[in-house]
Amino acid sequence: MGALHAAAWGAFAASSLLIGAWLALHWRPPGRTVGLVLAFGAGALLAAIAYELIPFGFAADPWLFAAFGLGAVVFYRLDQTVTRRAGSGANAARRSLTLGALLDGIPESLVLGMGVAAGGSVSVAFLAAVFVSNLPESLGATATMDAAGHPPQRAYRVWWLIVALSALAAAVGYTAVTLMPGADGTYAQAFAAGAVLTMLADSMVPEAYAQGGKAAGLLTVLGFAVAGALAAME
Repeated sequence: MGALHAAAWGAFAASSLLIGAWLALHWRPPGRTVGLVLAFGAGALLAAIAYELIPFGFAADPWLFAAFGLGAVVFYRLDQTVTRRAGSGANAARRSLTLGALLDGIPESLVLGMGVAAGGSVSVAFLAAVFVSNLPESLGATATMDAAGHPPQRAYRVWWLIVALSALAAAVGYTAVTLMPGADGTYAQAFAAGAVLTMLADSMVPEAYAQGGKAAGLLTVLGFAVAGALAAME
């Protein structure tokens, strides 16, 4: 039952991807609104990197630096592949956001499951940061899909798949700790931090500015402050 409990938390954290998709398809926000929401999400993700994903003692462990760099390189190489096939412009940005959600969500859910196994409960601040930051990623990517004329079912299939993989990753994280009590997920966190930071610089922040204008800077700060406050509450 413990692994199923962890899987449920992993699915819940990723469920905001579905909420973002629903908002994009039913609300159909204007491009400026999508850009500002993306900016808020970028700030929340920066706070998650700073306060949750960068492990304690990061500077003293060269293997954490290696995992951080590996996450960046993996995202960069995969992003190169998918954007080369997508071409340039909005379609490439959509694929980058989707890839970022995947490479971000899997390690984060793994860490979430490990936290449930190690402490018997979930980190509220970490859960909230993941939930909040997922929503604008899916909203932005789904809005781009919708504008390009893709059917809604296609967007939902993508996000349901990531939700399912996140649930599985949380269960795997829980099981890893029960089998190897020394496992704490720090390298998975560092990998996720590298991948997410690269995604922010390559696609999410530029897309937020392109659609939201200069006000995107203020929304990025607000997103960082909100997610940072949630982390400080723990």
